[in-house]
Formats: sequence, structure tokens, C-alpha cells
Amino acid sequence: MKIAIVGAGGVGGYFGARLAAAGHSVGFVARGKHLDAMRAGGLAVRSPVGDLKLVVQATSDPAELGVADYVLVCVKTWQLPDVIASIGPLIGDGTAIVTVQNGVEAPSQVAAVYGRGAVLPGTAEVIAYVETPGTIRHLSNGKLNLAEWDSRPTPRTEWLWNAFVDAGLQAAMPHDIWAVIWAKFLFIVPCGGLGTATGAGYGVLRTHPATRRLLAEAATEIRDLALARGIRLGEDVVPQTLAFIDKLPVDGTTSLQRDLIAGRPSELEAWTGAVVRLGQESGVPTPVNTFLYELASARALAASN
Repeated sequence: MKIAIVGAGGVGGYFGARLAAAGHSVGFVARGKHLDAMRAGGLAVRSPVGDLKLVVQATSDPAELGVADYVLVCVKTWQLPDVIASIGPLIGDGTAIVTVQNGVEAPSQVAAVYGRGAVLPGTAEVIAYVETPGTIRHLSNGKLNLAEWDSRPTPRTEWLWNAFVDAGLQAAMPHDIWAVIWAKFLFIVPCGGLGTATGAGYGVLRTHPATRRLLAEAATEIRDLALARGIRLGEDVVPQTLAFIDKLPVDGTTSLQRDLIAGRPSELEAWTGAVVRLGQESGVPTPVNTFLYELASARALAASN
């Protein structure tokens, strides 16, 4: 089986390197200095579970890789429209396109072009980043949740599950992939929006009474939105999410918060912005998330000037 990794950053670079080291046929679509370094000296991984240094096939042009059996789309949400338009040469009649973006809209965006039958909705659980061009720094985790659109197991989901496990990674085929995707959404969006508005890390957000209350209220709005859209989240999803936040590093922050404060492109529209849009579409009030969205948008504007 041939696997194409589109986006060789922390998630794609780490997953792809482990799969390639296990003997799978893996090609990377990357760009910039990272691509130049991968071409010149290969791809390195620095990890507590074992370092790697591999010669890899890397290109900026998907057509150079040709049709793949699996395409793992590992770019950020703001990059997705351009990537969807560019990956056509990788897609054949039986190609499975795996989406791992933060947010809840990526699978539908890809399916709008290539059809639902081609898409395996997923989420990634991994902490990794590009340390220097050509080098991925992996800190912890390494799991892919994936399933067919209707969450049923099929030979193609089972093959990829086995490939990840054989490569020393983790994989799961949840009985309801949409509940998993929305549960992650319910965690990241309140932390991202409130963290951006306050500049605070998890420690402050969860211990200061006012911010903890806002976390709970923002999460509750997302739970109500999910239920209105037919997503079956557990009744205790909000307290479970707060309990998870209580275990995170005191000074930890979301990528949204770090990107917005630094003036970089961010996933604001796919996170808090999506809650506002989908809430309006579904007739579900989202006052806390709407307020956080407006604050974050203003902060993004100020940082870009």
C-alpha cells in the first residue's frame, strides 16, 4: 500500500516517519526550508520513544508521488482549501483520504470535492513540532482515531489501523467517530478562545473562578450545538472535559492562542468561528463563544498591524 502524507509538520512528519521506518511506502508533500532539508538530508525524529533518521521521498508537487492508497491530510485548517485543490493527482478510484484537522468541518470540506466515500474522518493525538527544518521533535502520544463516515469497520480502516500499530504508533476505530471529533472540539475551542482573550495558560483558566465558569459555559454551548446536530455526546462530557483540563501543564496553551498572539495565521475560523456559524445555522445560542470570537478576532487584527 502506498501512503501520501500531505503536510510534513509535527503530526504528518511524525506519523509518516514512523510508518516509513516500519517499511511502508510513504511519500511526503511539504514546502519551504523543511522540504529542502528533507530532500538534502532526509527526515529526522527526536523522540523519547526512539530517534529516527530516514531518507524519504519528499516533494512540493503531489503529481510527483502519483496515486496513493491512503492520503493523510495533516495541514492546519487554514491551509485546507488550497490543499484540497492540489491533491487531485494523489486520488484514484480507491483512495482513502484521512482528515486529522482540529475542528469539525474538514471531513465535509474534503467530501464536497472527492465524495464522502473517499473520506475517512479522523483525529490525531500527538504532541510534536518541526524543531528545525528536516527535524521533528516528538514529545508525547502518537495516536490516530479514524473510521468510515458511518463509523463502521472496513478492510481499509483495519489495514491502516494495523499499519499504525505495526509502526509503534497507536490507532483506534471508534464506534462513533463523530462523537470523538466533537469531544475534542469541545475541549480545544473554549481553551483556545479564552486563552487568546486572556493570554493565560491552563493553570489560570482552570483555577480562577471566573475563567473556569466561562470554560464550562463555552463547553456547554458546544455540547448543546453538537446535540442539535445529531452528535451523541455523553451527558457528562462537560465535567469530563474540565477534569481533563485540570491535568494539563499549568503553563500549557493551545496552538490557536500561540499563533494569534504571534500574529501568525490561525485556526480561529475553524474553532470558535465554526461554533458561531454552526450555532446560527442550527438555531443554537452561543453567546460566550461569540464574545470570545470577537475578542480573539480583535486580538488577531491588532497582532497583524
